[in-house]
Amino acid sequence: MERKLPDPIIKKFEYSEKGLNEIKELDENKPNGKLLLRYPTVYVVNDKNQKVKQRNTQYSVYVGETNNIVQRTTQHLHEDPKNRDDWKKLSKSKTAQIYVIAYGHFNKSMTLDIENRFMLYLGSVENVKALYNRRTNSQDQYYPVEEVDEVFNNIWTKLNYKDKHLFPEMKLIRDSALFKASPFHKLTNEQLKAKNQILQKVKDAMDRNETGQLILVEGEAGAGKTVLLSNLFYDLCNPDPIDRKPVEARLLVNHDQQLKIYQNVASKLGLGKGKVDKPTIFINSEKTEDKHVDVILVDEGHLLWTQGKQAYRGENQLKDLQKRARIVILVFDPKQIVRTQQILTSDEISSLESEAHEKDNLITLHNQLRIDADPATINWLDNFIDKGIVGTLPTDSKYDIKVFESPAKLEQAIKAKNKVDIDSGYANGISRIIATFDWKFSSASKPKDEDYWMVKDSASDWKMPWNEQKKAKKRGINKNLSWAERPETIDEVGSIYTIQGSDLNYAGVIIGPSVGYENGKIVYYPEKHANKDAVQRRTLEDGSKKSFAPELIRNELNVLLTRGVHGLYIYAMDPNLRRKLSEVARGK
Repeated sequence: MERKLPDPIIKKFEYSEKGLNEIKELDENKPNGKLLLRYPTVYVVNDKNQKVKQRNTQYSVYVGETNNIVQRTTQHLHEDPKNRDDWKKLSKSKTAQIYVIAYGHFNKSMTLDIENRFMLYLGSVENVKALYNRRTNSQDQYYPVEEVDEVFNNIWTKLNYKDKHLFPEMKLIRDSALFKASPFHKLTNEQLKAKNQILQKVKDAMDRNETGQLILVEGEAGAGKTVLLSNLFYDLCNPDPIDRKPVEARLLVNHDQQLKIYQNVASKLGLGKGKVDKPTIFINSEKTEDKHVDVILVDEGHLLWTQGKQAYRGENQLKDLQKRARIVILVFDPKQIVRTQQILTSDEISSLESEAHEKDNLITLHNQLRIDADPATINWLDNFIDKGIVGTLPTDSKYDIKVFESPAKLEQAIKAKNKVDIDSGYANGISRIIATFDWKFSSASKPKDEDYWMVKDSASDWKMPWNEQKKAKKRGINKNLSWAERPETIDEVGSIYTIQGSDLNYAGVIIGPSVGYENGKIVYYPEKHANKDAVQRRTLEDGSKKSFAPELIRNELNVLLTRGVHGLYIYAMDPNLRRKLSEVARGK
């Protein structure tokens, strides 16, 4: 017989002296009063922003936990405003409120876990513009840890009834890019071990007058690199004053979509302006190598330039960053390098790994945290991408791979999935169509004979706009959302530049004509690829020129095929590859 958990108790008060007195007046001789006054509680202080005229209410929020709600609220009202501007604003507000939450099985570990869960969700709510917390608190094992999911869901559901703007339905939050990049996710044991190792290295480096130490974090797509980096960045920006000195940290990423997400996270959490940027902007702004920051964290480190470009006049961005920091933490996956200007030869990659390994700074994440599939499905994808082998599709109850005979049918199927996504409140994520960069595109001009640059099927009259051309019906709507999160993008095809670093529920991948099938193997045709950054030859150190196009197209395919969490729909333009995929889909 399933055990029924006790209901959580939630009380709302003004965040003021009046509200504090009402808390004090609770009758601790009654069960609810006793739980609220004498036992551990979690609380949410929130205030509506009255000055900003927006379509939606905006909030500033603080989440806490305590063994004595009267004492803690008194501290927040009387002492904290003396030292912190955020508490000063809350104490002067006429509209601030506090929700106090009690539960019959709360203990210290559980309240810390629930507090951290609130930070994860509230930090991902669009209407929350500022989250004033200063620490992460996820817990490991304790009793009754098995109740946490259900208890938190019950608490959030009750709060949703009280204020749907501050506490929207959970399923609306879970698939946002902000949620996925939040520093408040509970780390896996592998991630936690890596984090502790890195923090110790940072602590040691702060005691020495050295620059340029490299920590290399490797892991394939979906290994949990972004969550680890976000968690590290938040901790470094909010150090424990007992354990560590203040750290000047920067987070850099050479990807527009990811940059937008990180900047949004940093803004909500009050991490300071200018701490999240593109590598080129940071390098150009910190021209003197005499001035160093303590730590630079680089997400998507495989996207750093390894030669000069128009905006970047240097020769190697990583080396330039190392000259400007005590430690550079580089998140790196060589299988996601997609431009000639980002190329590292196998010798150069080995040299990077050796540099990190010599100081015990090489960290590898092995877990697959994105694709929810059986090992046989992961193996099928690995063989397809790494070895060019198109094997028989495995049967997988968790992960759905389908092959389509036309892009129109794939579009229809993904739009059907998207409707289910919408109807379920995006409970499982967002479904979109993406493609290899095999069609012309220019952000600076329009095609002569059409309104949009199009992905076109050579075997039919099907076509679709692509690469972030569709605009919201109302100007300014969804401007802070990533490409996949914007509703209008269901009517266009995404590329490597719009989807890298993001997750999808179902990924509908159109494999363009640059990927074919000959003599039992996948082959690549650079002459059919439209991304000049992938097909132009690279000048090597000895002055010779070399094409890396096949490897870069393969890397692009790797990124596209590993976006779907629950499913992958495929259409191949190349007749031979399409025929082979159809055969393996039928079990031949």
